Amino acid sequence: MADDTDGARRTFGPVVLLGLAGSGFAAVAGHKEMLAIPEATLTAAGGIAPTVQERSVEFPLAGALALVALAAWGVLLVTRGVVRRGAGVLALVAAAGIVVVVVVGGFVQDDEAASDLATRLGLNLAAVEVERSGWLWVALGCATVALVAAGAAVRLVPSWPEMGSRYDAPTVAGTTAATASADDPAEQSNLDLWKSLDEGHDPTDGPTDR
Repeated sequence: MADDTDGARRTFGPVVLLGLAGSGFAAVAGHKEMLAIPEATLTAAGGIAPTVQERSVEFPLAGALALVALAAWGVLLVTRGVVRRGAGVLALVAAAGIVVVVVVGGFVQDDEAASDLATRLGLNLAAVEVERSGWLWVALGCATVALVAAGAAVRLVPSWPEMGSRYDAPTVAGTTAATASADDPAEQSNLDLWKSLDEGHDPTDGPTDR
C-alpha cells in the first residue's frame, strides 16, 4: 500500500507539467487560424487576400477554454482537499471542451466555414475549398494531452503532496500563538537580537552606549 501511495505521489510533477504544457500550447493554438483557403486556390478563383487572417477561420472558444484549463491547473497547485479536486474537474471539463470545439469546427462544420469565407471574400462557393492548418492539429493534440492529464489528476489528487499550512492566511489560533510568543521573555530576547542584526549591530561587540 505504501509503495502504491509513493508511486502516486511521484506522478504529481509529470502530470502537472503535462497539464500545464498541454493547456498552454492549446491556448496559443486556439488563437491562431484553424481553417484557411489556400492562397493558390484563392488566386485561381480571382480573389485577393493580403493576409492569412482574411482567408482563414479561428476558433476563439477553444483558446478561451484553454485559458480556463490553464487557470485551473494553477489553482490545483496551491489548494488542498475538495477545492483541489474541483480544480482538477474544471481542468478536465475545459480540456474536453477544447477537443469538442476543434473536432466540431474543424471536421464537422468545415463546409459552413468554407461558405462563410466565400461570402466574406465575395467568391463562388463552388470554387472555395478550405484546408486544416497546422495550428488545428496542434490544438487538438495539446487538448488531448491536457485532457488525459486532467483525468489523471482527478483520480490521483488525493494522494498528491499538498502545500503546508504555513502558506495559509493567518487564523485566530495563529494570532494567539504569535501573541503568546511575544509575551515569552526568551522569544522576546530572540526578537531583539534579530532586530539588532537588522539595524546593523554586531551582537558579539557587547553593549554599546546610545
